[in-house]
Amino acid sequence: MTEQLFVIPLWADLLAVGLGGVQGALFSSGFVGQRRLDLLGVVIVGTVMGMGGGIIRDLLLNVEPATLKSDWYLITAVGAALVGMLLANIFERLNAVIVALDAVVIGLFGAFGTSKALALGLPPVPAVFVGVCAAVGGGILRDVIMGLPVAIMHVGSLYAVAAAVGCALLAFAHAVGAPLVAAAIASVVVTTVIRLLAVIFDISLPEQRALYRRKVAVETSAIPIIRP
Repeated sequence: MTEQLFVIPLWADLLAVGLGGVQGALFSSGFVGQRRLDLLGVVIVGTVMGMGGGIIRDLLLNVEPATLKSDWYLITAVGAALVGMLLANIFERLNAVIVALDAVVIGLFGAFGTSKALALGLPPVPAVFVGVCAAVGGGILRDVIMGLPVAIMHVGSLYAVAAAVGCALLAFAHAVGAPLVAAAIASVVVTTVIRLLAVIFDISLPEQRALYRRKVAVETSAIPIIRP
């Protein structure tokens, strides 16, 4: 399948961009003190969240960024950021909605990135890598421009892992002959469910220091204790 034969539907791509823009605005509007942002700052963060994943995906694939081929991407990202900022007080009382939006955005960008990589002929493993980078890319750029620790590098709910599982499922389904569209839908669902379950039940990967302490405990338990 060639790039010309594979086209992400505009409405689906704009949906991912819009949800990312809202998510970025909600994130940035919660800062107070010296980190509080003005209107332009919120728009920039929302735009980065909405368009960052797609731009990273296309740069890795060495193709012209789809977000620069139409006026609607930037318009959607900016508009969604403004909506998210104006309705921040309402959304703050609907935490479940914010978490669900975050999970869906991860799933959409991951599925789109992996699908496009597979369609361009990349092997399954690199295709999954592209999908995960697309899924978490917007969040990484957001943290960098905000001067914050990159979220996926620290202990927390399964974020990149959820994207990786969904993208791997898509690549596997495509490898066994499943239609790319059906595999992408399944990928979005699986990623969203894993992310939501991780947040609800506070599931995360083990902390590095905890692994070290466990290793030391196992090693020391094997040392014989000589009693007088």
